[in-house]
Amino acid sequence: MMRILHVIQTLDPAAGGPPVVAARLAAAQAAAGHEVTIASYAAPDAREAVERALTQVPHFRGVRRHDLPPTAGAFDRMFARSTGRALEAVAAGQDVLHLHGVWDPVLRAAASVASARSTPYAVAAHGMLDPWSLSQSRLKKRLALALAYRHMLDNAAFVQALNDEERRLMKPLGLKSPVVVIPNGVFLEEFEQLPPPDTFRRSHPALGDAPYVLFLSRLHHKKGLDYLADAFALLARRRPELHLVVAGPDAGERASFERQVAGAGLSNKVHLVGPVYGGEKVAALAGAACLCLPSRQEGFSMAVTEAMACGLPVVISDACHFPEVAEAGAGEVTPLEPQAIADALDRVTSDPQRAKQMGEAGREMVRTRYTWPRIAEECVRAYEQAKRGITGITGITKPEARMTNQ
Repeated sequence: MMRILHVIQTLDPAAGGPPVVAARLAAAQAAAGHEVTIASYAAPDAREAVERALTQVPHFRGVRRHDLPPTAGAFDRMFARSTGRALEAVAAGQDVLHLHGVWDPVLRAAASVASARSTPYAVAAHGMLDPWSLSQSRLKKRLALALAYRHMLDNAAFVQALNDEERRLMKPLGLKSPVVVIPNGVFLEEFEQLPPPDTFRRSHPALGDAPYVLFLSRLHHKKGLDYLADAFALLARRRPELHLVVAGPDAGERASFERQVAGAGLSNKVHLVGPVYGGEKVAALAGAACLCLPSRQEGFSMAVTEAMACGLPVVISDACHFPEVAEAGAGEVTPLEPQAIADALDRVTSDPQRAKQMGEAGREMVRTRYTWPRIAEECVRAYEQAKRGITGITGITKPEARMTNQ
């Protein structure tokens, strides 16, 4: 049994994949018999959403939660002094810390506390050290890396990459710590009993009986909504019966996307339904013809993995770094180009038998490679190596080589 402390800035599901991952990894480790705590800020305006999301995580009742105190002023936000003091108490007696993210003072404070106690810590980069991500606010990140965050990364027991491509893309940084490839996953029980396919439609009558492509993610520039709008405009000329459902919290791109859709004359076929979680999310997946995620960058998309767990074929960009989708025949991987995306969507949605086979292949791939119990086990093995002071951990790039059926 290990004592594990996960640290993340927020557990608000509106923040995207990292809160979903941290909560479920912690829950899987607790279910395996480990003593697991998760520490995060508890913003008052997000408290209700956080509580609702966590009640839907299998086995999360076995995880201890620690709410970090709010920061007091700009100086405290920048250096997280009060947070560091709070973390000193919660970190006492822990065997390992697992930090989720990169660019946040709370993570740097946690790393400092761990180092002072000679406690190993891991950093899950969640795609934040990808060249595309580093190119956003480039000067600010270069300064932050030079002044503080490189030290945090270099002194980690290991940095967690979500796939081999992410690890390769980190190499130019010249990190001193080893990089271990451990992907994300799902709890199969969240997707085994799917609702009837018309469940989501009943809540959104404007869809009628039309088949729909589903986009499920934050409405953020990196998610490629502009490519999706252009691709759907091309697709609609060939497949006028198809609709597009865009589900997710607005992260700055909703207004621009709506203008693009309106300019193409497709507002009546594009449905922006806001964020969907829990049963509503599963219902949206269960009723879709396919999922499309034309991202500019992804570490390891939870939306894609969850779609495949539901038996849904997927169309994703090559920047999602998920080549296993094409290798397993679970969907299509395309370049970031509207015509290529439209063609792939047309092929997948026009052939129901092929779509069904893709969905079955995706479900099998998730079941055999990407489940939280297996991934929790992978993490614990890496922690144990770190605890024993083993160096030179390199990770295993092929999930099928290290994961057996579950």
